[in-house]
Amino acid sequence: MRHSLPLAPQFYVTAPQPCPYLPGRMERKLFTALQGDQAQRLNDSLSQQGFRRSQNVLYRPSCSDCAACLSARISVADFEPSKSQRRTIRRNAHLERRATSPWATEDQYALFRRYLDHRHADGGMADMDVFEFAAMIEETPIRSRVVEYLDRAQGDLTAVCLTDVLDDGLSMVYSFYEPDLPRQSLGTWMILDHVDIAREAGLPYVYLGYWVPGSPKMGYKANFTGLEIFRGGQWVRKTPRDDYSAEMHPLSTDPIAEQVANISLPDTRG
Repeated sequence: MRHSLPLAPQFYVTAPQPCPYLPGRMERKLFTALQGDQAQRLNDSLSQQGFRRSQNVLYRPSCSDCAACLSARISVADFEPSKSQRRTIRRNAHLERRATSPWATEDQYALFRRYLDHRHADGGMADMDVFEFAAMIEETPIRSRVVEYLDRAQGDLTAVCLTDVLDDGLSMVYSFYEPDLPRQSLGTWMILDHVDIAREAGLPYVYLGYWVPGSPKMGYKANFTGLEIFRGGQWVRKTPRDDYSAEMHPLSTDPIAEQVANISLPDTRG
């Protein structure tokens, strides 16, 4: 009798570098290559364990003395928009959604550059050229889409999200939008629309990436009801009573070998 063996990707750790979210701290990532015939299955499995995709790599924060970065997702069935979010929906009723294959365009890159120059001029992506942008959009071994939002009257490209389709939800890999329209809250709007897309598709979750308590850059993710976070090896509902100060403690993270040993890998059986 033949037995299918589990996938056995190799895991690596990046060198420490300054944390972009919490001053005075260093970040480190655990990562593995995403390739081969089982890439979709591996991405589905590791996404459910707090990993994120960047092109052909899956990664998860693995800092030596901090565990503040928490993977976050919205439970579609438990989500209810707030009054502010309902106003955001109304303000963007003129936008039209268009989902396409992961193919980069000049209009996307022009919008991407305006977004970075206005909002993240000192960030790690600030020097990304058109070829690197195309690689970010197009180098995907799994089922991905580019979701564009256009002004229905003018036809202008207003917002874009690179989105992965998982077996249990949508993963918002990277989004950017017109920076000169702050009242439209386009970042929030794209999340709200992805909740609608997931609901229409019968998918239970929208994955938002990492929420970092104490970081103003990531605070907006806590404004969504039905938010779940990956904490202690499992998804749990975030509540206002939760205390996340322990995640900042030097003993809050397990050794790398222990983290890798606790990762569940899919097998190759169909």
